[in-house]
Amino acid sequence: MATTADTMSEVMTTADGMPLKASLNRALRRNRIKALLLVTPLFVFILFSFLIPIFDMLLRSVENPEVVTYMPNTVAAFEQWHGTGVPPEEVFAALVKDLKHGHKTREIGKVAGRLNYQQAGMRGLIMKSARHANRLKPGDYKDELIKIDKKWKDPKTWDLLRREARPYTLDYYLAAVDLRYNDQGAIVPQPNYQQIYVTLFVRTLWVSLLITGLCILLGYPIAFLLATLPLRISNLLMIMVLLPFWTSLLVRTTAWIVMLQREGVLNDLLVWVGLVDHEHRIQMIYNLTGTIVAMTHILLPFMVLPLYSVMKTIPPSYMRAARSLGANPFVAFWRVYVPQTVPGIGAGSILVFILAIGYYITPALVGGRTGQLISNYIAYHMQQSLNWGLAAAIGSILLAAVLALYLLYNRIVGIDNMKLG
Repeated sequence: MATTADTMSEVMTTADGMPLKASLNRALRRNRIKALLLVTPLFVFILFSFLIPIFDMLLRSVENPEVVTYMPNTVAAFEQWHGTGVPPEEVFAALVKDLKHGHKTREIGKVAGRLNYQQAGMRGLIMKSARHANRLKPGDYKDELIKIDKKWKDPKTWDLLRREARPYTLDYYLAAVDLRYNDQGAIVPQPNYQQIYVTLFVRTLWVSLLITGLCILLGYPIAFLLATLPLRISNLLMIMVLLPFWTSLLVRTTAWIVMLQREGVLNDLLVWVGLVDHEHRIQMIYNLTGTIVAMTHILLPFMVLPLYSVMKTIPPSYMRAARSLGANPFVAFWRVYVPQTVPGIGAGSILVFILAIGYYITPALVGGRTGQLISNYIAYHMQQSLNWGLAAAIGSILLAAVLALYLLYNRIVGIDNMKLG
């Protein structure tokens, strides 16, 4: 008994004399380090290509550094002035000092551009006043600036300056949903002729849903044929499905321009068969119709492939069993086959919808005025108007909408039920 107890009380060791528990802990720690090193490149890639750009976009959508950075004396004078209307001479003196320095460093244009986003004509006012600032007489800045431009005695000008003299703002988000600040600082709708973004958001959403539905209707039969036809024929059909991936997106879009234009192939065919006459050819390009047709064609393979990968795993014996139990072909297909393809429909729908809601190349080429989506205006503000704050705000709202729809999909369908094969 004593020998057995002594043996059990001994610490188990490895061949090199290390305690077994310590050796196991070391092996586990080494495996964790290896796993961490393996996923580090992916994490760094996601960090720099996805997380940091999203954080930068969210920051730009509320950032308002121009007035605070390039007009510090005016901002400090505003803190001492708590009145309304036109400010006293001290605030005008601080403004002139900032205008002189900004004109010298050529940075006053950034302030002028920022203020012009909120009120048309502010760029001309700021730049004109900065050019004449060095000739103004000390002690009489107020009257001198008003002589340069009467807008300096308008309380609306000073209300705008005070409102923008903050490091962060909601201006961009308000503009992205067709709202603005009025003269009293209250949030009100934009004038009717400036209300475009809510309409674009709604158009983008329903066009993306429509394209997703069209891809399901067109892609389901194709995927079914791919999964059920003999291998020789299905391989040829698969090549035809994958062929668009081997062709440039620009070439595919340009081909639709040739097909859909008034003098194009489809209109010629309709005239030839007598459905329309030559004078009443159908306008199918440079409008929303062209956008829907071209985007459906481009995104269709992204629906077919997930559906095919799920359908290929469904045993044909299930349909035969349903037929043997008395179901007709339609009932067997609808009650037995279709429910098993729901995970593929979910995967394809998510993929097509997310791609469609952010598409801008195809609508830009074939959409014309009525076929533009919200992503086209994001690109416009990034590349042409250079209003990056508004572009970031629109992009943030679009991102939030996609996440909300994704959570809704997960709530109703369940992301666990989505399969790619």
